[in-house]
Amino acid sequence: MAFDNEQIVLDFLSAWPRANVDELMSYFAPDAVYHNVPVAPIQGAEAIRTIFQAFVGLMNRIDLDVVNSAAKGNVVFAERIDRFHMKNGKKFDLPVNGVFEVRDGKIVRFSDYFNLADWERQSGMPLG
Repeated sequence: MAFDNEQIVLDFLSAWPRANVDELMSYFAPDAVYHNVPVAPIQGAEAIRTIFQAFVGLMNRIDLDVVNSAAKGNVVFAERIDRFHMKNGKKFDLPVNGVFEVRDGKIVRFSDYFNLADWERQSGMPLG
């Protein structure tokens, strides 16, 4: 069966405003890795679920707006502006470049590249 890897990633990114962690996790393989590149990678779907629940719990809304995307084989690149609306009323945008690896219709690696200092300054939350 052929999969449209770019569309799988775009569908995952567009699911974030719904804040449904079960839906978000449906895009991932059990052995997936999530890596916010300035900090240590997170191994496995259950650990990724925990991180996603934390993000959703801190935010009223998360929009991952794709600026550009491209795919070659099982690798998908997504340049984004991530827009965070925190429960404390703070709102901020973060430029991000995401690199995804998709296998058999599931994300097996999700690496985000961004300015960690910018995240920490705007969110008030350390990641590392």
